[in-house]
Amino acid sequence: MFGTCFIPITTTKKINPINKHLRIFNDDKILFAPMFSTKTYLIDKNGSLIHSWSSNYFPGESVYMLDNGTILRSIKISLTGGGQGGGVQKITWNNDLLWDFKFYSDTYVSTHDIEPLPNGNVLILAWELKTYSEAIASGRNPNTILNDLKANFIVEVKPTGPTSGEIVWEWHVWDHLIQDYDPSKANYGVVRNHPELIDINFGIGSTGIDPSDWLHCNSIDYNPEFDQILISSRHFNEIWVIDHSTTTAEAASHSGGNNGKGGDILYRWGNPRSYHAGTQSDQKFFEQHDATWIKPGYPGEGDILVFNNGNNRPGGDLTSIDEITPPVDNAGYYYLENESYYGPDQQTWIYETDFFANYIGGAQRLLNGNTVICNGPQGIFLEINQDKQIIWEYTNPYPIPLINDVFKINYISADSQSPESSDLDCEGRLNWINAPCGGIVNGSFFVKNVGDVYSFLDWNIVSFPSWGSWSFDPEFGENLNPNDGKTTVNVSVIVPNVKNRKFEGTIVVVNQEDSNDFEIVSISLKTPKNSLSKLQIITLLRNQINFLSIFKLFYKILH
Repeated sequence: MFGTCFIPITTTKKINPINKHLRIFNDDKILFAPMFSTKTYLIDKNGSLIHSWSSNYFPGESVYMLDNGTILRSIKISLTGGGQGGGVQKITWNNDLLWDFKFYSDTYVSTHDIEPLPNGNVLILAWELKTYSEAIASGRNPNTILNDLKANFIVEVKPTGPTSGEIVWEWHVWDHLIQDYDPSKANYGVVRNHPELIDINFGIGSTGIDPSDWLHCNSIDYNPEFDQILISSRHFNEIWVIDHSTTTAEAASHSGGNNGKGGDILYRWGNPRSYHAGTQSDQKFFEQHDATWIKPGYPGEGDILVFNNGNNRPGGDLTSIDEITPPVDNAGYYYLENESYYGPDQQTWIYETDFFANYIGGAQRLLNGNTVICNGPQGIFLEINQDKQIIWEYTNPYPIPLINDVFKINYISADSQSPESSDLDCEGRLNWINAPCGGIVNGSFFVKNVGDVYSFLDWNIVSFPSWGSWSFDPEFGENLNPNDGKTTVNVSVIVPNVKNRKFEGTIVVVNQEDSNDFEIVSISLKTPKNSLSKLQIITLLRNQINFLSIFKLFYKILH
């Protein structure tokens, strides 16, 4: 549908290098969708599989965890085209398909990345085809184009049904062009004077890249504080920030929105030559991926973290993780000095890896200041501390070690989760009436995990009454997840051989990971009053009859 596949088929693989599957027992988890698998995996840092979700499609290419354990996963309808997708799915923890939204046609298709929004909508990054004639009319140099052009655009989709969605906002690169090649064509102007616009004659990309893939935008992120969107353009070696507070009409113009610039670029960084500023030495990004804002409250909050692949980097191909501090004020306005290019002059922080990822990859800052890295082509996940030391490493085995590429990972740290005040909950009480003395009575109660969907509960019974003889099946449980439902605990008691007695007490069940998280099951048991045998009852009745006869006789005599 859209050209040829960009995925290299000659990438050299290292099988299990170092392979430090450290025994770190904590609640941190990693969500990822291998590029050549229809499954999505959630693992812990020991490499143990916690859960998996199934689809009929390869990812296209990203996946995100929603608050309720549902994943939001882009899908790949066709295997043609680098990063090409075709839709988005929501899949529950129990593998129920909630939303199956297709977004492709002969002239457009979703690509690479998606972004869930706080309002429940989804931002979808996409390509749209512009014909050769449209490109030339817009000022493209005909010597740099073979046929059609792929121009990126973004839609915000509101889910409206199991397979439907309403486009409630959109933004198109094609509405924000400039060119200085042909004054007789549209968009003509001085590129250097318009850093807010996109030069239609820049960004051919690396040798061997499809020339129609002019921009190759490969990631999207959202900043709720400023209501802004961050985009990575691989072939421009740049990141862009645009305004999301606009209407769709304003997004197609050069005015409106919080910043008053409509859909024009608010900020760009990585390669100022793209708007005819700076020199080759000022280029900092080299076919980068996964540009994201560092979250509020995290070290470096508000900075932008980028997986800088390093293709054609001066001095040799080498991948780095780069952090930059944009020149932005508290209202979301970006500073640009006259006759210059957007700052900063240098990265705030750089981690130079010992590998070269020629395509894909990602990075994520953690709350403790560490950074996790996805070496995408090798399927290797790393965590480095603030001293830039590797403290954890994992090699993805899915679907097989030789084909384990991963576009990016979503690291879910225990510190960033919002667990309930307790995970343990018990339902039911034990109440027996007329329990046979010395006999056996049976009952049950339920144990369940009411924590968040990521939690796993280990529980055990720590106390029960001293009267009677008790047995429980089971006496304890491990790795109980909220989606597992209730665990039935069957209880058997040998009743004390004491008549006409009420016994009371409690069973205490405790969360093994948190002794302050416990539940109490109340107990009440009554044995019957003294009872008479049939012979005793007959004898008593006879005695009563004889007594009544004698009583009547005396009554008659006296009266």
